[in-house]
Amino acid sequence: MTKKNLALEVIKRLKKEYPDAGCTLDYDEAWKLLVSVRLAAQCTDARVNVVVEDLYAKYPDVDALAAADVADIERIVRPCGLGKTKARDISACMKILKEQYGGNVPKDFDSLLKLPGVGRKSANLVMGDVFGAPAIVTDTHCIRLTNRIGLVNEIKEPKKVEMALWKIIPPAEGNDFCHRLVLHGREVCTARTKPFCDRCCLNDICAKNGVK
Repeated sequence: MTKKNLALEVIKRLKKEYPDAGCTLDYDEAWKLLVSVRLAAQCTDARVNVVVEDLYAKYPDVDALAAADVADIERIVRPCGLGKTKARDISACMKILKEQYGGNVPKDFDSLLKLPGVGRKSANLVMGDVFGAPAIVTDTHCIRLTNRIGLVNEIKEPKKVEMALWKIIPPAEGNDFCHRLVLHGREVCTARTKPFCDRCCLNDICAKNGVK
């Protein structure tokens, strides 16, 4: 089975297993997704969803957050870890959105990458979830699972994984596929040495089980 054919089969099975997959970060405006994805680094989405409630209660829009003291932002987001760095990036990012984009989030991938604290993973998430553009979000679940399944071969660098997946994943499927990998990675193909292969919908086509 070629990697492209394998990818199509994996997509089909995960779509059946997780038909309603979506972003697990709560947001109702594009700028909030930017904030949440920055806070999610080395932190669970569940915790981020709780922490941002207090953040948005005090700073309900881009202008308010841009004007906030970084130390005040840090006090609120500290439970997410790396509070000082995350608060600094969020503050700087909101200032740019206010001053350069009228409080809106740019729809251009390269412009997103220029925002403080925004890397390829975050930019792809925004492009896919907010703007409906083709996107591949190479988070830890994506990297782990695509290597295990055999869609990529021993590639750990996020950008290289992303570039390899672009070659075999249909553009229209990439964003939802990555969301489904997150759910599958949490529930079945966990980071432990022995994931739950016995109840995996990909068991018979997975490279980890010696399938070629």
